[in-house]
Amino acid sequence: MNKKRFEHVRTLSSVMIILLLTALLSAQVGDSERRYVRIGDLQSHFSSFGAERAWNNIWYEGLQWPADYPYTDNAVIQRAWLAARDFTDEEGYKWDYWGTGINKAYVNFSIFPMVLTQTTKFALPTVIVDGNNISAPFASDADGEPIPDQIADRIITNTINTSLGLTITRRIYAFSQQYHNDYFIKEYILTNTGNVDYDPAIELTDTLRGVRIGWGIRYAVSRDGAARSDNQQSWGKHSWVTLRGETYPQRYTETITEATPISDLDWLRCAWSWCGQSELRSYDMIGCPDISRYGRLAGPQFAGNIIIHVDQSTTNPNDDPYQPVTLGWHAGDTYPGVGDLNHSDMPNMQKLWEFLGGTPYPTAKMGGMNRMDEVLTSIIDMSQDPYKITADEGGTNQWIGYGPWDIPPGDSIKFVEAEAVNGLSRTLCETIGRRWLQAYRDPSDKGPFTLPDGSLTDNKDLFKNSWVYSGADSVLLTFSRAKRNYDSGLAIPHPPQPPTLFTVSSGGDRITMTWEPSPSESDADFAGYKIFRGFSRVDTVYEEIADLPKGTLRYDDMTPKRGFSYYYYISAYNDGSNNTSGALNPPGPLLSGKYYTRTTEPAYLRRKAGISLADIRVVPNPYNVRAENIQYRGEPDKIMFLNIPAYCDIKIFTERGDLIAVLEHRNGSGDEAWNSISSSRQVVVSGLYIAYIEVTQDYNDPETGEPLYKKGENTYRKFVIIR
Repeated sequence: MNKKRFEHVRTLSSVMIILLLTALLSAQVGDSERRYVRIGDLQSHFSSFGAERAWNNIWYEGLQWPADYPYTDNAVIQRAWLAARDFTDEEGYKWDYWGTGINKAYVNFSIFPMVLTQTTKFALPTVIVDGNNISAPFASDADGEPIPDQIADRIITNTINTSLGLTITRRIYAFSQQYHNDYFIKEYILTNTGNVDYDPAIELTDTLRGVRIGWGIRYAVSRDGAARSDNQQSWGKHSWVTLRGETYPQRYTETITEATPISDLDWLRCAWSWCGQSELRSYDMIGCPDISRYGRLAGPQFAGNIIIHVDQSTTNPNDDPYQPVTLGWHAGDTYPGVGDLNHSDMPNMQKLWEFLGGTPYPTAKMGGMNRMDEVLTSIIDMSQDPYKITADEGGTNQWIGYGPWDIPPGDSIKFVEAEAVNGLSRTLCETIGRRWLQAYRDPSDKGPFTLPDGSLTDNKDLFKNSWVYSGADSVLLTFSRAKRNYDSGLAIPHPPQPPTLFTVSSGGDRITMTWEPSPSESDADFAGYKIFRGFSRVDTVYEEIADLPKGTLRYDDMTPKRGFSYYYYISAYNDGSNNTSGALNPPGPLLSGKYYTRTTEPAYLRRKAGISLADIRVVPNPYNVRAENIQYRGEPDKIMFLNIPAYCDIKIFTERGDLIAVLEHRNGSGDEAWNSISSSRQVVVSGLYIAYIEVTQDYNDPETGEPLYKKGENTYRKFVIIR
């Protein structure tokens, strides 16, 4: 790549030249291309240029956990860099230090995305609800045909060339097995190909010296929690960072299993982040309790990384217990820039090389390779806003750096990480949060409160925070499972495949489910199918409602209540005979992943159309926003029109006669829902409303043929909304 191009990257003429040249090149991937993984409790996207930035121009998107629920994004940014020493470029210029960012800004200048694909072990099942194919939008997640011999459910392969002549191949392995679906294994292979651009020509043939690579990773933990606090956590302003692995060199040959106590896993090389206190909030913000409503803990996540393996050298693939050379925390937006890759930027490139090797930038105050939380404050009483430590309002990153390595032409270095998110379950978040909020609102409430170890306290904050911090054990367990999986050769036991087609149909007295058999039905350990149901919301706790033997291809849910929304998924499961050792995960039966067949549109119990206009009812009437829990729970603002004609229009007027909404009822049932939203997309206010119901076509009783309604017949109902 011509140096003059580097020196003028911010000029319009150079941008136009680059765009023209890029258009002529075929062996490359667009800098905005992504691949999404949506098969487990942890879901995210991966970018063509080798590192992820979560900002989508609206919010920080990615690393959703738990993926059942909205706004659980935890990603902010992975700032990544590559550096080397004593490098001679293709024009013969010698760099004492050379470095670049691995991000979108340097695409076509120093990094060149070549490959971004996602392969799948089996085809995505088709899911249909009342005739709508709700799986269709995700059919393009994977590239090409399924690869049945592939070990992981999904593998993303991402390759970039660099103007250093180093080609970086990144492989992300994702699993849907219930004990391994909350992490991504990331394998990096750095190969000295000598290729410095998009075309296949080899420009460099020297050994690369002093190669270092690394990143600063900042987490929001989480978008939901940020919205319930001061919203500045949306970019990770209040994130704490801790690490483990100080004794890794003494213990790395030890074997761990599922039975290994959590307390004995602190030698694993890992770091994680969580949300701390905001100086703008007077209440204890750990866990981000929703004080405006029911107290649910909206930010219980612990997000981080474990280093699983690092080659000792290009000739020794054994794990190097002294890598990474840098593992700690660093201020969010303070890092060495490398400018436009000019020769005059070499001093900054030296600072980048040293930064990747563990020298905080620009001063020692901005980072450290210690447990930030334990060194700088108490683990429970985290009343300090963590950003105050560095005064960097960007927040705090996890800081990871590898190398230095000398890499001869054709040789490679491999290292492996896993990224994971875990924490308290949604059920515990609601239970603990509600109890804390009750005491917060009543200062005389001293409990007693039960701590995770069973002991009691009268301190509501100690109670809440102890439960929140117990989630750190969950992410540490997840790290250990990721390591055990990779160390075994990705040999975790697999569940059966899900059914290839799952259909849910609303009915008059039942909701019917049918499916095509799982491709695994012929396996000796195949046991059957389980059906799970969620009530009122897609983002809720699902309960098992049926356990069916192999060969069953239909189930009628006879227990729904009229007017409520229901969501389902079906899992094929085995008898557990392929999962008995307890080495890689708990023994027992394994279920196919719920996200393959989970319905994201509701099914309803649809009663027959009403037989008389006199039978029409509005429920609830009055609608009272304060009675949410005894109305249509989980579906705020929902009002139902029951026993209505099979085909009709419902026009809703204010008391003074303003038309605010029209519902076109055409599905032949006797029910229609309204979300209290006007045609202008406004939530309606308190008041008296009038519903005018008019039949839109003649309708006969489907059993007797007797005429029930004539087109044009009409009636009205009054109802009240209280807010």
